[in-house]
Amino acid sequence: QAQLVESGGGLVEPGGSLKLDCIDYSWSINFNVLGWYRQAPGKPRELVASITRDGITNYADAMKVRFKISRTSGMTTVFLQMSSLKPEDTGVYYCNMARASLIYWGQGIQVTVSS
Repeated sequence: QAQLVESGGGLVEPGGSLKLDCIDYSWSINFNVLGWYRQAPGKPRELVASITRDGITNYADAMKVRFKISRTSGMTTVFLQMSSLKPEDTGVYYCNMARASLIYWGQGIQVTVSS
């Protein structure tokens, strides 16, 4: 059973940066894909970025230039470096770790972009 814990969220002004971390403290599952999703108020959860064991990344178009996903080689930690943040980036960010049909989610962490 994976135990995903996110950290690094908070309040930031427009144009600022934040880095999110997500750690699987169980180290019990050999995940193949790690990712970040977000859910803005009143909107469905959407993919922000993902990264595979081979290092292949995938980004939502709106985040492709401003965000960068990375991970540890052991696939137990995933990071999201966010830059040039905009008010529309506000939402709850969830990390996601998957291996075949096994999918685990973090509890979510709030990111608020506001002056």
